[in-house]
Amino acid sequence: MPKMRSHSGAKKRFRVTGSGKIKRGQQGKSHILTKKSRKRKVALRQTEYMGSDKQERAMKTLIQK
Repeated sequence: MPKMRSHSGAKKRFRVTGSGKIKRGQQGKSHILTKKSRKRKVALRQTEYMGSDKQERAMKTLIQK
């Protein structure tokens, strides 16, 4: 039987914390930054925790195949 492999894209985007939550970077910080305010861009630097509805699906991609 082949090895279990995790999704390589998900490995780069998500981290699992010690309490089991999934930490991710915020979206909307890669392009079209001129129209966004400084306050908004500073807020987008913060990491965010994934909601419980999407957390289960993200966990499956981390432990996939």
